[in-house]
Amino acid sequence: MKLKESLINLSKKKAMALNRPQCFYDSSHTPFMERRFWLLSISVLLLSGCLNQKSDFDPDRAWSHLEAQVAFGPRVPGSIAHENAKEYFMEEFKKYCDGVTIQPFTVLHGGKSYEMANIVCVFNPKVEKKILLAAHYDSRPYADRDSPENSQKPIPGANDGASGVSVLLEVARVLSQGNPKVSVVIVLFDGEDFGKTLEYYFLGSRYFTEHMDFTPEKAILIDMIGDKDLNIYYETNSYECCESLVEEVWGMASRNGISAFIPQEKYSIMDDHIPFIEKGIHMIDIIDFDYPYWHTLQDTPDKCSKESLEAVGRVLLIFVYSQQ
Repeated sequence: MKLKESLINLSKKKAMALNRPQCFYDSSHTPFMERRFWLLSISVLLLSGCLNQKSDFDPDRAWSHLEAQVAFGPRVPGSIAHENAKEYFMEEFKKYCDGVTIQPFTVLHGGKSYEMANIVCVFNPKVEKKILLAAHYDSRPYADRDSPENSQKPIPGANDGASGVSVLLEVARVLSQGNPKVSVVIVLFDGEDFGKTLEYYFLGSRYFTEHMDFTPEKAILIDMIGDKDLNIYYETNSYECCESLVEEVWGMASRNGISAFIPQEKYSIMDDHIPFIEKGIHMIDIIDFDYPYWHTLQDTPDKCSKESLEAVGRVLLIFVYSQQ
């Protein structure tokens, strides 16, 4: 996954008052006042629509996606579970997106060839302003944080992989009903957690950034966001690169009563956002790294919660609709 233990940098911890104007009625300007009234009414209706869409995230649907992924088995590249999960994601996205594509690539590792693929879902592809949301869907081939007898077994990846994908699948459903005014690109990366050395991490996001034909205005990665005890701090690489975007997202969470987003730095994490940052693209990582079951066989659904998925899903939807 993202942060390999040797790369953790623990030392780098670094309402609005609403003024309502008085309304005065002047009978000599009735058409003007009627026009203002209708414009105000339309604005309220549009705003209400956006707010309703923001609250339409269904945690039960998201949870069903998490359980479905884990039921396939570890989604390790080259496995049947990996192929089944990929087909599942494609079918789900086709229900909601304006366009769904698969981006295949091949990785040579240990004398063997692995077929991998990113999955890309797009809303409003012709709109110039683009927002990118992403997660990885593969699960780690080695439980290297588990006991020695388990260290070569693949992890279930309920939180580390399935949680982020589950949120984005449900976000896609809500966006299909809410008509965002920006173009939204959702990407599920493959090969994030594949190797034992940094060379074999972030394979899908590296490939994606090398073949991009657009530049998102803002981009958000979500990873390990299903933890029952959800505490999402500023990630240092994200904050150093994109301070204003980090503060924008955490500010939205605070204003909407979502307390899991904590406006303090805690970890410096290598994850799928790094290839974007290296390309000069503003991408931040929403991640809770305080997860004791990371890279173990105990990364199972009982360590996750619907409430955590909903918290992150709501923030993403509020963010997307605020961009219009």
